[in-house]
Amino acid sequence: MRTDDINQMGLGTRAVHAGQQPDPTTGAVMTPIYQTSTYAQAAPGNHQGYEYGRLSNPTRSALEGNLAGLEGAEHGICFSSGVAATDAIARCLRPGDHILASNDLYGGTYRLFRQVLGPFGVDSDFVDMSDVSRVEQALKPETKLLWIETPTNPLVRVVDIRALAELAHSKGISVAVDNTFATPALQRPITLGADLVVHSTTKYLGGHSDVIGGAVCTNSDEWAEKLRFLVKSTGAVPGPMDCFLTLRGTKTLEVRMQRHCSNAQAVAEFLEADPRVARVYYPGLPSFEGHSLAQRQMDGFGGMVSFLLSDDSMEAAYRVLSSTRVFTLAESLGGVESLMNHPATMTHASIPAKERHAAGLHDALIRLSVGIETEADLLRDLDRALSKA
Repeated sequence: MRTDDINQMGLGTRAVHAGQQPDPTTGAVMTPIYQTSTYAQAAPGNHQGYEYGRLSNPTRSALEGNLAGLEGAEHGICFSSGVAATDAIARCLRPGDHILASNDLYGGTYRLFRQVLGPFGVDSDFVDMSDVSRVEQALKPETKLLWIETPTNPLVRVVDIRALAELAHSKGISVAVDNTFATPALQRPITLGADLVVHSTTKYLGGHSDVIGGAVCTNSDEWAEKLRFLVKSTGAVPGPMDCFLTLRGTKTLEVRMQRHCSNAQAVAEFLEADPRVARVYYPGLPSFEGHSLAQRQMDGFGGMVSFLLSDDSMEAAYRVLSSTRVFTLAESLGGVESLMNHPATMTHASIPAKERHAAGLHDALIRLSVGIETEADLLRDLDRALSKA
């Protein structure tokens, strides 16, 4: 199937076919795992498009084409992890440059910006990006990158990508959107003005909690050239097996996200109606502050739900966290299985407590990655756990 034809088709079709062609040697329908570090050349510089495994690999090329097709981008560049993808973008900055990022974001991104890039002279600040006026006030003459998460991690705030992209571009600032929570099944930031879309493919794109990876998609030839140079020069590349597993995951992305969304909606409504719960964070709830924006910007509300107990104490939260049978207490998110997480001591522990609290991230907050299990079993499991609170 031609690329032009695929790009005109629906997301479910693109998920299965974008970047994919039957193997030219055997006709294999599934992309083979090209487990090789080097490639034969007919003469020096005369090769079949591949020279060395760090530079490129046919399995990786297929995944990059697939992800670009899903995001509606010209280029896809894959990395060994989501953090490696973030790091590659940040390496394009120079000492004295400034990053403005969401104040409610993945703890590993905060750690990279502050503790790794800071000593090299790249400054960073964090602001509530659900308020465009606050973002405008926080911009500096040195700001070169606007880093957006939406929905955010872990409070699932919804950020107006189009408004912030217009603001940033009016000042010559590049815009990167971490689309890990939403995936291209629910949100396509490039169509809203983003220059770069970042994924931890470990999460929903892979979808089965069995592979680590990252990716950047862009329409910018300049950004793509910079990022491919960094892939070659720093070597933060995914292996062919990692790419194969992620490709297997993206083929079912659309149908999985439908189930993640429906289960998460049921969980959020159950929690909101329960007197043992004080507050629920989920874009699909009409009571949620960003609900209207999510309706306009997204094709679904996602599988991530966070909540606070009426007994807003660490002790009560710990009792709930240790009392589930279907939800597993674990890091990460986006797999077919439901996970429960305590951000303050797990995914966001690298953010100082003072900054966490200022961003509204309570020590007793519980984050759920709602899987694709039977809805009734998830609700019974939460009811049982809440009885321990």
